[in-house]
Amino acid sequence: MSKASIPKGTRDFLPSEAKKRAYLFDTIKAVFESHGYDPIETPAMEHLQTLLGKYGEEGDRLIFKILKRGDKFKAALQSGNDFADQALRYDLTVPFARFVVQHRSDLSFPFKRYQMQPVWRADRPQKGRYREFYQCDVDCIGTESLHAEVELLQIIETVFDRLGLSGVEVRLNNRKILMALAQYLNAEERLIEMTVIIDKLDKIGLRKVCEELSSIGFADDQIKKLVDIITLTGNPSVLFESLTDTFAQIPDGLKGVEELQFLFDMAKALNIKGLKLDLSLARGLNYYTGAIFEVTHPDFKSSICGGGRYDDLTSLFGLEGMSGVGISFGADRIYDLLEQKGLFDQNTSASAQVLFANFGEQEVKYAQNIAAKLRAEGIACEVYLERVKMKKQFSYAHAKNIPHVLSIGSEEIGGALLPIKNMASGETQKLSLEAIISLLNSKNDH
Repeated sequence: MSKASIPKGTRDFLPSEAKKRAYLFDTIKAVFESHGYDPIETPAMEHLQTLLGKYGEEGDRLIFKILKRGDKFKAALQSGNDFADQALRYDLTVPFARFVVQHRSDLSFPFKRYQMQPVWRADRPQKGRYREFYQCDVDCIGTESLHAEVELLQIIETVFDRLGLSGVEVRLNNRKILMALAQYLNAEERLIEMTVIIDKLDKIGLRKVCEELSSIGFADDQIKKLVDIITLTGNPSVLFESLTDTFAQIPDGLKGVEELQFLFDMAKALNIKGLKLDLSLARGLNYYTGAIFEVTHPDFKSSICGGGRYDDLTSLFGLEGMSGVGISFGADRIYDLLEQKGLFDQNTSASAQVLFANFGEQEVKYAQNIAAKLRAEGIACEVYLERVKMKKQFSYAHAKNIPHVLSIGSEEIGGALLPIKNMASGETQKLSLEAIISLLNSKNDH
């Protein structure tokens, strides 16, 4: 007999956990839709060539490949050619770019979409890092307007405000500044290598970053110039002036500074808080070309949201000139953080607002009629299915966080008042059906 288990890096969710996750998804979804974004879905698997080469060397290594089947596998075995032709999606952005190209005649541009589906990475499982996890992506494609980035900043702030998660920090940089930095160091051809190493700063520290840069041939004076820039801190306006002087002869750098300054100015005008200019922020994905975002919280080791502007992603599938920008909320990490901080409301895990106790067949028949009336009013409820001791029925309500129990005995059938017990206070009231509906609906409003 095999042991009941699941693969490392994946998780089961108990009903109470699944309800909390549904609350998290519903909260994020409501914010997306309030800004005019529409939902799409894409398959769990893509052609391998759709994904390869889009995430850098490390990303390619983490793609879960799907072996060919039947005669195709036999042919690959004989020829020694690739054994895989499909893969589980690594993220939602590249499949989105493929989706836009494939369905462009059916879409209105700029196209604003959100997508909430699982992705898979062959990563080493650890706290906050899973092999199967959900991303909640929101993207606007078909415009170069920086107001799309501003809208994403508003979405970030609103989502975390509604989740009650204070202390969130939104770190901003621009890929054009990193390109300019490579030019400033006379190392344009080393841009990808440089950004991959810089992207490790939070994980390995500045000394290790310098050692890795040195190991791939960066000279001491280049490393010093790089460190002097990526470690700049202080008032963004002062930093922008310094960067403008540094990149005076590098158009990419000046454009990157201009774009960042616009975002910070708009954030100030709209009272968006928590922004920080971080010139070390690189985000290793190769497809970013403009603003890059990363959202962190002091009580959580990993980032909980991130994204950026991409100008050329759809060109990989044959469609030029389709600039887009998007962010991805790491639902599993956000869930873990909310759980860690005790921010889920206890009622989030309740399956129903009221349980009808079971006193026998006649009583249950009457209770089912009352339950149908409550459900018609939008009130979730259930009837206990078996006639057992009341202690067991109350224990059931307690275990499922059901806040009220209606005990309709033979004396209450057809009566004007019904006894309803508040499980938290232990108080029992006799109320009319209309009063019970009003009471439970007022709980729904909270």
